[in-house]
Amino acid sequence: MSNRPNHPIVSWEDWLASPPGEYMLRWEAQQYDRTVADIFGYHAVQLGLPYIDTLRENRMPFSALALDPSSGPHGPRAAHPDARQLLCRFDELPFDTQSIDLVTLPHILEFAEDPHEVLREVSRVLMPEGRVVVTCFNPVSLWGARQGMNRLGATPFLPTDAQQIGFVRIKDWLKLLGFDIIRGRFGCYCPPYRTDRWLQRTAFMEKAGDRWWPIFGAVYMISAIKRVRNIRLVGPAWKSKPALAPVSAPVATPTGTHGKTPGKER
Repeated sequence: MSNRPNHPIVSWEDWLASPPGEYMLRWEAQQYDRTVADIFGYHAVQLGLPYIDTLRENRMPFSALALDPSSGPHGPRAAHPDARQLLCRFDELPFDTQSIDLVTLPHILEFAEDPHEVLREVSRVLMPEGRVVVTCFNPVSLWGARQGMNRLGATPFLPTDAQQIGFVRIKDWLKLLGFDIIRGRFGCYCPPYRTDRWLQRTAFMEKAGDRWWPIFGAVYMISAIKRVRNIRLVGPAWKSKPALAPVSAPVATPTGTHGKTPGKER
């Protein structure tokens, strides 16, 4: 891909194999390793993107890689040598309701026909206090601005079939589904270069961007936790029984005066 920079990028798989794609995968692998290491439970699932193992630092006894056959070829799966693999639709996950502790979505929402429906399905299978971790391209970045120049006839930089979903929009969707945002993080601040040489020359922008313009990274990650609010049953307002009138205690009659009129003697 780097040998033919003038050719448009149309394939997600080809883009991931290009220098900027590999640069992005390295950053995301580090962020997933850091984020999932302290998430505990029994069942974890990664949806798509087999090029990286987002669960390799997680210690849950069960992990699975779910791939959607309708999304085309998935490339190599060597990053998941021990994970169980299954084919399914991401908007119809083959898991019981509230049975999964952790779900990762690396760039799944951008290629989904209905990304909100995918998040709704993830919310269904997650247990209360379960976690979801999402990564997406950031439209408000140098890469996003470069992709926006496609309308002017410029060569696309990112995959052309990826829809742009902003950070705030994902946060709103998660909140509507009952999630609390744990943290958000941005990365990949370098300009949209296509070669390793220029990407390495601008590597210093990672630390500078994280400090001076943190919301303008080319990629963002959101970690959220599923909250289940307490349910309070409201029944009919039953009328309380009226309180019984207090019974007055009988007055004791003095001994020897029963049947006699005071002040008279027989």
